[in-house]
Amino acid sequence: MTYLAVSICGQDISDFEARFQPALTAGAEMLELRLDCLAEPNTEAVTKITSAARRFQLPLIATCRDGAQGGQGNWNLKHRTQILVAAIEAGADFVDCEFSNFTHPATRQILLDALHRNPRCRLILSAHDFDKPFDDIELLYESIISFCPQAIPKLVYTARHINDCFAAFDLLHNKEQDAIVFSMGAMGQVSRILAKKLGSFLTFAALDEQQASAPGQVPIAQMKGLYRWDTINAETEIFGILGDPVGHSLSPAIHNAGFAKDAINAIYLPFWVQNDKAGFDGFMEHVLGRPWMGFRGFSVTIPHKTDALNFAGTKGDYVEPLAATIGAVNTLKVGFNSLVSAFNTDYAGAMDALTHTLGIDRHQLHRRKVAVIGAGGAARAVVAGLVDAGAEVTVYNRTHAKGQTLADEFRCRYARLDSLDELQADIVVNCTSIGMSPHVDATPLSAKFFTSDMAAFDTIYTPLKTRFLHEAAAAGAKCVNGAEMFIRQAMAQYRIFTGHKPDEKTIRKVVFDKLEAR
Repeated sequence: MTYLAVSICGQDISDFEARFQPALTAGAEMLELRLDCLAEPNTEAVTKITSAARRFQLPLIATCRDGAQGGQGNWNLKHRTQILVAAIEAGADFVDCEFSNFTHPATRQILLDALHRNPRCRLILSAHDFDKPFDDIELLYESIISFCPQAIPKLVYTARHINDCFAAFDLLHNKEQDAIVFSMGAMGQVSRILAKKLGSFLTFAALDEQQASAPGQVPIAQMKGLYRWDTINAETEIFGILGDPVGHSLSPAIHNAGFAKDAINAIYLPFWVQNDKAGFDGFMEHVLGRPWMGFRGFSVTIPHKTDALNFAGTKGDYVEPLAATIGAVNTLKVGFNSLVSAFNTDYAGAMDALTHTLGIDRHQLHRRKVAVIGAGGAARAVVAGLVDAGAEVTVYNRTHAKGQTLADEFRCRYARLDSLDELQADIVVNCTSIGMSPHVDATPLSAKFFTSDMAAFDTIYTPLKTRFLHEAAAAGAKCVNGAEMFIRQAMAQYRIFTGHKPDEKTIRKVVFDKLEAR
């Protein structure tokens, strides 16, 4: 079993006591008492807090974290050791001491004596690096085991790139006894969730977004709800979205809701793969080199749609001809023997969103004048679909070479952004990230260019109604929001991932509920 532990901090006894019931109600499976957070930690307060926590009948971890490893307050080692002993004597089930401090003979002997008197309490020996990965995590793990075989090693480090997480995954896969291993920070967040699949003794969640006790802690409501904590086991298959950034994405909510609806043992996570081809290729190599992890597929977003195409073209098994023509991939399927197949569902998603909202079919796009702003992965799919339908497309882009290349590939026109003053179009499509949250006041096109006989399509869906669409609507133009494209391409992805027809009603409800809540 992997325990989902909630860290409880507070400046006094009442702070701690006020948070026990909410943690239990939210689904905590263990409580960590962060005793270093007390304004004045003393043995009397520790005894009262521990005794109060025991009434909730959850396993308890007591720690008085060293300031050098993320702790609060400037308490010396002797005092912190006394705090830990008091927690042991008061009935804590686990006590967490830094391995570097436990090597001090006096500290070690005091804790071992207390544990001998209270054999129900187990020792956790921890090491933290809040700046970077450990130089040799395997060696550190073996050092803890050799020094104190009965202890549970806890190794927690900061991931500077998503690829830093794989050292934690490997250690959990190869461990031969209880261990706690995961990465901190935004790049390491997925490792906290996957800890259960890989058999970590525990992982941590925050009581809420304001009470995280370490970087990257996920609120327990998200762990239990969005990420389906209670369903994760060793056989759970892994899907996710690859992008930079990915925090805004609704894909986890959509696909996890679909898995729940169809009773599929899978989880969908946000993998923040930073903006470089080497990082993307490295991530995919890590994935394919670990078939035991159960990675099965990925959505791909900005800026990796071309990286995904190149990877699949050189090291994959199959690239959908449409994706090759478009020159961008937004869906990767990992199949038998780690063979990768690549697809593009943006094309159909964009065309279906546009024609459905305008109440026309694709043939009625023929000879319509369309301005496409941007030349990235989404623009490639949009331009391909419009050109196929016979529209007269002009690509507008800030970078001349990229815009001209896209136009040449699809045999349409190119114009510089500064020539938007001369815009004459029936349909305008924003395929840039301009106006995406949090930069909601930005727009790629001035309000003066919109007219009542135009249509405006923004591929952005956060926010649901961008400034671009606000100003188009004010001029009387018909508007197509990015949520329509997103929903339709996500439904196509889900079918590729699972072989199941997705429940459109479920997906629409998830998307619009999430967007309206923002």
